[in-house]
Amino acid sequence: MPFIAIAGAGALGGALAQRLASRARTAEVRLIDERADIAQGKALDIQQSGPIDGFNTRLSAAGSLEAAAGADAIVIADAAAGDQEHSGEAGLSLIRRLAAVEVSAPFIFAGTAQRSVLARAASELRIPRRRLIGSAPYALESAVRALAALEADASGVEIQLRVVGVPPDAAVIAWEEATAFGQPISATLPPHRLAAISARLPRLWPLGPLALASAAARVAEAVANGSRRRYSCFVCMGEGAMPGAVLALPAELGRGGLVRIHQPSLTRQEQTLLDNAAAFS
Repeated sequence: MPFIAIAGAGALGGALAQRLASRARTAEVRLIDERADIAQGKALDIQQSGPIDGFNTRLSAAGSLEAAAGADAIVIADAAAGDQEHSGEAGLSLIRRLAAVEVSAPFIFAGTAQRSVLARAASELRIPRRRLIGSAPYALESAVRALAALEADASGVEIQLRVVGVPPDAAVIAWEEATAFGQPISATLPPHRLAAISARLPRLWPLGPLALASAAARVAEAVANGSRRRYSCFVCMGEGAMPGAVLALPAELGRGGLVRIHQPSLTRQEQTLLDNAAAFS
């Protein structure tokens, strides 16, 4: 079973460690933060909850980035001091240092403010785009499913949809391929109610640490263990259409990171919105 490192022991990092541990699909979860005492305290707290919740995942902590060496995936979360996401120049510096320590593991950007760091890691640090994945759109997708479920008086589990583009203002819900109860969602919700959900989408961003942690856990497990599912993630486009753009798109993930980017089924209007988002990303 794999080993997943988490850079940052803030609210998001702690929630992610707990989520990964409780799912018991990872041999070891390691919290890494300059405030090693906080990281150690959270790791111990989660480890002690194992007998109650029925998992035996190993939790450890460290204060040095060298502890990420050998990880199957490295998740970029938030610093324990202030619960601030690793973003901006400091976030890019963190990625540079981690890339020197671990030269093959994928980076999973768990936060909502890290899209620009992902883009700069590809363009400035020349990290292969297959190693750079942002999981926050998957959490946003879950929030939209919850809204649609409320409108349909259903469970969010029954709703399937994709959110693509650049949240919060240039995100697009792919209603064309969305389903409810295994049928096109248009059979359950009329167009004006779908439009109302789309209008609320920008206000759902940024999301809270629990939703972000759940999304990042699933994505990290996919790149560490392999997966047949597709996840809506921030990905860096390669050559061809929209080169260099960082967009939320359905992604096929496997061991080592990004395997393939898929294009969702969109109406002409939705495709135009996505193209505009790419042009200004």
